[in-house]
Parts: sequence; structure tokens; C-alpha cells
Amino acid sequence: MDALYIIERLPILTTLLAVVFVFDLFRHWNEKRTTYLLWWGLGVVFYGLGTLAESINALAGWSVFTLKFWYIVGALLGGWPLAQGTVYLLMKRKFADITTVIFLVFITVASVFIVLSPVTVPENFDGRLSGSVMDWEWVRLFSPLVNGYAFFFLVGGAIYSAVKLFGRGIKDKPFAGNILIAIGGLLPGIGGSFTRAGVVEALYITEVFGLACIYAGYRMVRSWRRSQQQKERESIEVSSTDQSVDKPTPGAG
Repeated sequence: MDALYIIERLPILTTLLAVVFVFDLFRHWNEKRTTYLLWWGLGVVFYGLGTLAESINALAGWSVFTLKFWYIVGALLGGWPLAQGTVYLLMKRKFADITTVIFLVFITVASVFIVLSPVTVPENFDGRLSGSVMDWEWVRLFSPLVNGYAFFFLVGGAIYSAVKLFGRGIKDKPFAGNILIAIGGLLPGIGGSFTRAGVVEALYITEVFGLACIYAGYRMVRSWRRSQQQKERESIEVSSTDQSVDKPTPGAG
């Protein structure tokens, strides 16, 4: 068993991690019912579907369906819903709603062209997933715009939150968690650049580490917020107790 064999099966591990992450996110969403958590959950679903396609390619072999499914859920939808969750968290609702409509239309149109694009398999084809086999080469120009937007808000939003926390003197879990999320958002983009150069194995490595960083960062931030909420509840309870002690007993005096 060589290193390439192991790397090609890393997406299986990434897919399993995505399943765990999704359940965690949707439990959180069920408690809070916030829009940004719903988008983050959808983002991890599509992230996992992309790595599922890579797993199928490794285990069952290459096919046109697997290629195009992978390109749509991975290259177009792998990062955008996660970034849109951050947009709903940090930006005004109107901006978030408008960009949602714009990118949904854009991604739908791009997906139709990807589905319709003819595919030519070259001689000595090695079975790697790559958009380079699509005859309509211009369809590959859709993904950089979507991924640039996703990078700006997912990575930029995490960095912004980390800087804001640092400025408030908070330098432990939430600060480190946002840095991890930023790193996790950056890694698949680096891997995607290697994929365009024909080294798809780099994407498999950066995907698993990227998702692990995002999940670890999310858990750290959530753990800190829970501890803060617990402290607030305890403070309120103490305050209520103090007030009840200070009140005169009915009928006294």
C-alpha cells in the first residue's frame, strides 16, 4: 500500500467527518433556529457531498456523472454556503438576502452549462477528477468568482472576528477558534489551485485538514459561548437571590 493509495482514500475520512459535523451543526440550529447556522449546516453537507464524489471515484472508478456531480457540489457549492452563513452572521440581512439570490441564480446557470458540456477523455487517461476534460473550457470560469466570494467572507469573516475579539482582550478559545476557521477556509482553496494544475491529490489532503480546522474552531467558539452564557445565568441567579434577601419580610416591623 503506497502513499498515493492512502491519499486517494482520504476523502472517505473527510466525508465521515462531514457527517459528524453536520449532525452537530443541525443540533445547534435546532436549539437556536438562526439563519447562519442553517447555511453553515448546508455548507458542510455540500462539502461532504464533494468528498463523497471523490470517494466514489477512488472506490468505483471515474465516470462522467461523478465528474460533473463533483464539480457542481465541490467547485461551485463546496465553500459558498459556509461563507453565506458568515454573511448572515456578520452583515445586514438585506445584503445577505440579495447576495443569496444573485449567487443562487449564478450557480444554477453555471450548473446547467456544466451538465450540458461535452466531455472528451484523452488517451492514457488516469481517471483523476478534473474539469480539464470538459470540452467547454469556459465553464471553468464560473468557479473562481464563487470561490473568491466564499474566500473573502469565510476566511475574511473569521479573521475579522478574531481581530475584534483580540481588541476586546479575548485571546483564548474564541480567538484561536476563529483563526482555525480562517485556516480551514484557506486550505481547500490552496488545494483547488493544485487541482487546476493537475495535482488533485493536494486537494484531498487540504480538504480533510481544512474541515478538521473549521470543525475544531467551531467547537472552540461554541464551548466558549456556552461558558459565557452559563456565567451570565449564574450572575443573574446571584443577583436575584441578593435582591430577595434585601427585601423586607411581609408583616415585619
